[in-house]
Amino acid sequence: MDIESVSNLLSSPQKVVIVTHTAPDGDAIGSSLGLYHFLGAFGHTVRVILPTELPEYLQFLPHSETALVYEKEPNECTMLLEEAEILFVLDFNSATRAKGMEQLLPNLKAVKIMIDHHLLPEIKVDYALWDTQACSTAELVYRFIERLGHKKQINHAVASCLYTGICSDTGRFKYNINPDALMIAAFLMERGASAEKINDALFDNFSEQRLRLLGYCLTEKLQVFGQYCTAIIALSSTELAQFNYKPGDLEGIVNYPLSLANVRFSVLIKEDNKDVRLSFRSKGDFAVNELASEHFSGGGHKNAAGGNSKLSLADTVQKLIRLLPAYERDLSAAHLAV
Repeated sequence: MDIESVSNLLSSPQKVVIVTHTAPDGDAIGSSLGLYHFLGAFGHTVRVILPTELPEYLQFLPHSETALVYEKEPNECTMLLEEAEILFVLDFNSATRAKGMEQLLPNLKAVKIMIDHHLLPEIKVDYALWDTQACSTAELVYRFIERLGHKKQINHAVASCLYTGICSDTGRFKYNINPDALMIAAFLMERGASAEKINDALFDNFSEQRLRLLGYCLTEKLQVFGQYCTAIIALSSTELAQFNYKPGDLEGIVNYPLSLANVRFSVLIKEDNKDVRLSFRSKGDFAVNELASEHFSGGGHKNAAGGNSKLSLADTVQKLIRLLPAYERDLSAAHLAV
């Protein structure tokens, strides 16, 4: 990124819109709101637009209520996007990840700036801060602020949002982690982020129905394929409705099977209306992003990725099971050496 040019661009008040991906998670929301608070302090008019609804468990973040949801307010969002002078795209690298805005985003007149850490970016932008080695987009937003020379302007709100993004995308600092991320997290705590409160909000703030859904996943839906060190949980839209499912209720459930000593690859498959989404997690050297990209039109990180299927839920499960023998050697060789 040509940081000098971007700095000049931001030297006077601008109309700024920040967009993140469909089904936004802690990193998407944390990085977007962190940048929102930072830019707002310098006099810019800033709005955050989410393609789909903000999960309830992330509504603790400061000013989360100001974020607009495109699928609910398409006309207002479209107007803001068309009037924007600067567009930030955060935590996604393909317009297809911004549901409803796929055709709109590439044709906007705004100066486009991408901040992201996923593989193979497809969005055409004017400036990009892109690093696949970063643990999260929140880490990159911190680096962006630092390179602008405004590290000391990180206040409590910015720190809390960025810490949330890092904590969320690393699963409480368990995967996708690097030394820089730990040092950044420490600095954010010094600037006011409460590790205890953020952890409670992210991981211990769910409804009774969500807890019962977790129990159902582990007792009724968990399939373990010992030969392939793999666990699969598949949920239909009917099953989700039984537990009054809301966006975010499945967050983190895919990680639970990895607590089994003989499981190195965990998959959560959910049917949501006509969509079938897959979440992949792994331990050791098994690269789930490669499997997601090759077979399920997805991608992500080595140990955490996502994908989609155009097949039915049942057929998607069978497709995945049929793929496992091809990965048997990789899964058995995926060691956990410290």
